[in-house]
Amino acid sequence: MDEPVENMTDISIIVPVYNEVQNIDLFLDRIEPIVTEIGKYEILFCMDPSIDGTEELIKEHIKRSNRIGLICMSRRFGQPAAVMSGVKLCSGNTCVVIDVDLQDPPELILNLYQYMQVHSLDVVYAKRKSRKGETWIKRMISYIGYKLINNISDVNIPRDTGDFRIMSRRVVDELCKLKETNGFLRGLVAFVGFEQGFIEYDRDKRHDGSGKYNRFFGSLKIAFNGLVGFSIFLLSFVFALGLLVFVLAVIGAASIFISKVFLSTTYPLGTPTLIIIVLLMGGMQLIAIGILGEYIGRIYDEVKQRPTFIIDEKRVILPQPDQYVIERN
Repeated sequence: MDEPVENMTDISIIVPVYNEVQNIDLFLDRIEPIVTEIGKYEILFCMDPSIDGTEELIKEHIKRSNRIGLICMSRRFGQPAAVMSGVKLCSGNTCVVIDVDLQDPPELILNLYQYMQVHSLDVVYAKRKSRKGETWIKRMISYIGYKLINNISDVNIPRDTGDFRIMSRRVVDELCKLKETNGFLRGLVAFVGFEQGFIEYDRDKRHDGSGKYNRFFGSLKIAFNGLVGFSIFLLSFVFALGLLVFVLAVIGAASIFISKVFLSTTYPLGTPTLIIIVLLMGGMQLIAIGILGEYIGRIYDEVKQRPTFIIDEKRVILPQPDQYVIERN
């Protein structure tokens, strides 16, 4: 009896896009020959609503190839949510996340795949040796962010890596089980664990146009999500700092009392020392309230159980790979 096999896709390519019409054609020209060498593939474009013709161009490519698909968000949810939508809907035995702007070379996917197979790994990162076309501000934010996260969080994220990586099916399945609304893929993959490795490469500058995702504030938001989402260090730090300020205030008060009682020192009302102590304690309280508020806000988000993204199902076109049939006696 002949029975169809549901999942015979060797590799899924997840591509978040937002107003990227100028890069779609060249991206597909470069990536399709590479993934064809690997075997059966699907390319999932995960798109925040775009106004530059990105959606229409992708649909034109879908007409010529049933291995290309499109997932449209109902509104702009941002790059992390777009990536997670693809991760949750992909069908491949392996999964690659890559940007469409060609800063990350599609040709490296074959190396990532082969390295994973040879070394029996579940995740292989693409680690940047150089970063062309990036401002010093973005590099500084990246350096400080990775340094902080790796020093104070519960997970270790390799430095100079982005979302460009290949993951095994079991890593993808574990990611799909996580219910966090503030998704930070690099941190989530590190949290899931399993055997992981990396390949180094030189990152090119963007092929055309300017990046629509991860500009200055976007990069800050991603870094902050990584910092808060995988560590309670800030809470502990504020407690320790508050305790230190309290001790200093007690010492200051004791010094003033001793000098006034035993040394007959007189102090005018509104002494600068007292003002400084009050300002320090007030500042610490505001910092503590702000950090506590951030954690409470995240708890609030999780309790609401709102979805990370909402897909406009009327505008979704999933790849339709050829059906493989296994003959059974």
